[in-house]
Amino acid sequence: MQTTIDQYQAVIRAAAESKTPLRIRGGGTKDFYGNPAAEQNSTLLDMTDYNGIVDYEPTELVITARAGTRLADLEVELDRHGQMLAFEPPHFGSAATLGGCVAAGLSGPRRAAAGSVRDFVLGVRLLDGKGEDLHFGGQVMKNVAGYDVSRLMAGSMGTLGVLLEVSLKVLPKPAIETTLCMAMDEAAAIEKMNQWAGKPLPVSATCFADGQLFVRLSGAEPAVRAAQVKLGGETLVDDMVFWRSVREHTHGFFQPDKPLWRLSIKSTTPSLLLAGRQLLEWNGGLRWLSTDDGEDAEAIRAAAKEAGGHATLFRHNKSGISVFHPLPSGMMKIHRALKEKFDPSGILNPGRLYSEI
Repeated sequence: MQTTIDQYQAVIRAAAESKTPLRIRGGGTKDFYGNPAAEQNSTLLDMTDYNGIVDYEPTELVITARAGTRLADLEVELDRHGQMLAFEPPHFGSAATLGGCVAAGLSGPRRAAAGSVRDFVLGVRLLDGKGEDLHFGGQVMKNVAGYDVSRLMAGSMGTLGVLLEVSLKVLPKPAIETTLCMAMDEAAAIEKMNQWAGKPLPVSATCFADGQLFVRLSGAEPAVRAAQVKLGGETLVDDMVFWRSVREHTHGFFQPDKPLWRLSIKSTTPSLLLAGRQLLEWNGGLRWLSTDDGEDAEAIRAAAKEAGGHATLFRHNKSGISVFHPLPSGMMKIHRALKEKFDPSGILNPGRLYSEI
């Protein structure tokens, strides 16, 4: 595998010298996400050849794998030992890779209960914009003195470095899981989700759509059965299929021909009066908005800001606006400084996160 790294380094150094943009790509299942990559006068850096599990000790709950490793293969190996990626990352296709998962920084239905992908990153190995081979973090939780650079890579969209290897904390799979379904309106669902989130209940995921609230319970059987009696509702058959459809956006709500917004806001925010259909996750902290073309992006972002959060045009960006919520000038200054430090020639996925970097 060192030969592969040598090849990557040679490509990066040549690109830096000629100021040629690099399009860093794994399985390509998240090409739709983020600002469009520059394809003209750019070079593709395919990471899928650098794959495989480097180290996995189930008793330590830590796995280290190469960036090109398919998420599906990683999860099969974890499942053999009764373990899982607790942040439940979306794949959006069978070719999804570990590097793409971390670079995109996306988490699935379990995020509100377990944490985000950033919370589980323990260490990374990467190539910076000069082709230097760098290591950050390690394989234990308390191993950082100073800035936790490894977690900085989560959600950076490949603009700060080319991920080579990632060490992740994993968790045991719950003994049992069951999903309850109950009819109610959105206001009642928001109230219930936040009420239950403040109690010692084994709630691992919530979803509200089309007048139905879905609540997943996970954990030891006595705790799950007791919560099931306490919360009521009907037991959902094939609940694994349902949650996979929410995670992978194959649920009927997610229409690929319509713009899809992702609003991350305070979970207690009342119903947002925005045009289009909405699906709520994370106890109301994540609100998906499916709209028609031409909807006012400024109004959507103003509503998200008013609710203490931000809005991302997650899919179907035909308007040419910035996908990610604009940053305050002070925050953008920090982003630019980080970009300059890790990628002084500005060749790594330029503009993929923000046009300024």
